[in-house]
Formats: sequence, C-alpha cells, structure tokens
Amino acid sequence: MTAADPSPLLRRTLIGLIGFLTLVDLFAAQAILPTLARMYGVSRSAMGVAVNASTIGMAAAGLVVALLSHRLPRRGGIWVSLALLAIPTTLLAHAPDLATFTALRIAQGVFMSAAFTLTMAYLSEQNTGAATAGALAAYITGNVVSNLVGGLVSSAVASTAGVAVNFYAFAALNLAGAALVYLTLSQAPAMAAAAAEMRRSALSRIAAHFTNRCLVASFGIGFFVLFAFLGTFTYVNFVLAEPPLRLSSMALGLVYFVFLPSMITTPLAGGVASRFGPRPTFFGSLGLAVAGLPLLLADTIIPVIAGLTLVAVGTFFAQATATGFVGRAARDDRAAASGIYLASYYLGGLAGAAVIGQIYDRSGWPAAVGVVGASLVTAAALAATLRPATAGRATPAAAQAA
Repeated sequence: MTAADPSPLLRRTLIGLIGFLTLVDLFAAQAILPTLARMYGVSRSAMGVAVNASTIGMAAAGLVVALLSHRLPRRGGIWVSLALLAIPTTLLAHAPDLATFTALRIAQGVFMSAAFTLTMAYLSEQNTGAATAGALAAYITGNVVSNLVGGLVSSAVASTAGVAVNFYAFAALNLAGAALVYLTLSQAPAMAAAAAEMRRSALSRIAAHFTNRCLVASFGIGFFVLFAFLGTFTYVNFVLAEPPLRLSSMALGLVYFVFLPSMITTPLAGGVASRFGPRPTFFGSLGLAVAGLPLLLADTIIPVIAGLTLVAVGTFFAQATATGFVGRAARDDRAAASGIYLASYYLGGLAGAAVIGQIYDRSGWPAAVGVVGASLVTAAALAATLRPATAGRATPAAAQAA
C-alpha cells in the first residue's frame, strides 16, 4: 500500500476490495444461467461449460504467471491485467454465438488469474509475519465476497436492464479495480530469483513437486473441491428456476446470500488448521459440505437454501485450508507449487461443470448430487493420505495465510 495510508484497517479494507474486484466476474454469470441458455438456445450442460470456461484461462495463466513471476512487475502487472479484463467482459455483451461466448470467458480467466497470482505474490513480498497473514486473509475474504455480490449484481442488472447492460456493468467494475490498484498499491520490483532456480527449466521445477506425495494429494483435494462447488452452484440455478420451485431471475440472485456465512467462516480456516491440523480440518469441512447435499433434493426452498449454505461453507473452508497447506508442504519454489495447485483447482471446476451437466441432462438432479458427493468423499480420502509429520499443526503465520 502507499506510504500515506497509515491505518491497518483501511489497508485491509482496500486489499479486500481489490480481491473482490479481481474475481467478481468469475462466477457471477452463474446467476443468469437459465437466461443465457434460453438466449443462445442451448442445453443446460453446454451453457454451464461455456460460463465456467473461465476456469481454463484461470488454470493456464495461474501456472504460467507462477513460473514467470520472478520476471514480472507486481503493481503494473496487476492493474494492467484488470484493465485488459474489461475488454472481453465488454465483448460478452455482443457475443453472437456460444463459441464466441466461451472464448471470451477463457480470456476473462486469463486476466483474472494473472491479477490474482501477482497480487498474492505482492502481498507476500511486501509484508512480513502477521502483516502478511492479515493481508492474505483480507484478500481471500474479498474473493469470497465477490461470489455473493457478483451473483446479486448479475441477476439484478440482467433482469431489469438486460444481459448486455449486465456485462457493461461488470466491465466498469474491472476498470474500477485497475484504478484502485494503480492509486493504492506502491511500486515494487519483482523478487529476485535464486541463481539455481533460474537455471532450472520450467518442466523440472514442475516435476519436482510431483515427487512430494503430500503436495500431489493437496492438488487432488483442490481439484475435487472445486469440482463439487461448481457442479453444485452451476446447475442448482436450473433446479431453482424449474418446477416445483420456479424462482424468478431476481430471486435467483437473492439465493446467493447463502455465501454470507462463508464470509465469516473462511477467514477462520487458518486458525482452525493451526490448532487441530489440516487433516481433521479437511474432514470437518468436507463432511459439512456432504451433509448439505441431501437437502438439495427437497421440493421446498428453505431446505435447499440450508443445503447450499452448508456446501458453500464446507467447500470454501476446505479450499482455504488447502491453500495454506500447499505453501507449507512445498520444499522449495512455492510460487510454482501454488501455480500447480491453482491449475488443478480450476481444472477441477471445469470438470465439475462438464461432468455434472451431462449427468444432470441425462439422469436428473439426484444423480448429479450423488456424483458431487462422491467427489467430496474422494477429496476426504486424499486428505487421509497426508502424513502426520507434514499435515500437523501449521505455524500461525502460514495458517492464517490460508
């Protein structure tokens, strides 16, 4: 932050706002999925994959930026990425077909991921100890808030002013994020990489992390957590819009208040993992998400809302735990390890959107919920393989950074 900003509270608020504006586009379009499917005349699964195609860009760019992060400017890379993000967001208002829409969502993912990865690096490098933990917690909380507000804004604007105006509004938010970064983050050079690290090829740096069994397990956990999250929150919109619930487009946006408890619980993940260890924390959070799944099959809205709340709290908590665990389990080159984790995480989201959509179209919602449950159980099984010596108690700073 700038030197003229003396208040820790204000600094954390600004960091959280940057986190919000960075990922506000990522899942907002889910709130208008039924509208988009009708507009393009395609199936639920086809539209679900197109909307979540941003995860392809997120995965690819996250890995590339992590591997090249020692060469990239932080502040400049962040604000330029957010400014460029406004271009595909604006063009989505005029996408003539599903293929164009999908390509633009991938482009959005590239720019969002670049800004996200560089911001995480910036916050880690420009703070120390508790300050780093607080900054990262504020940033991740802002990301969680983006899920709630993004869905509300998307449904409200699209239902009152149309889909095109909705994307214009999000492009304005992209530019606001770029301006906020430009005005509030101080200039900082990229961290110098060690000479040995510079000599290693990108392939060898990636391969080294796959010899660490705990890291490989954490990559798998991330994959199945977002598989479950996107599989649920992409297609539940169709369930809510169809009989017997028949929610309006505006009411679909209000359903995103189920993310409100996650805004409170997610920042606590680091402390819980520090006290009890990541393995029990994974079991508890994933179990909570599984407990919410049967409620999604109810034919009245209150149990469905309760189920969605449990799924959101559990998956966000597990993701926050996994993020912190990757940083501790990596023996070296943590930026590359984080990049691999993010790539696995977002590819899991794309797989969830594709697989659950096909199952929903072919076999119905109960079968789709069953596969979501299987993915969460698989994530728990991977958590069970973590060695006690590595999956034990985190240091306070590392845990809070989760």
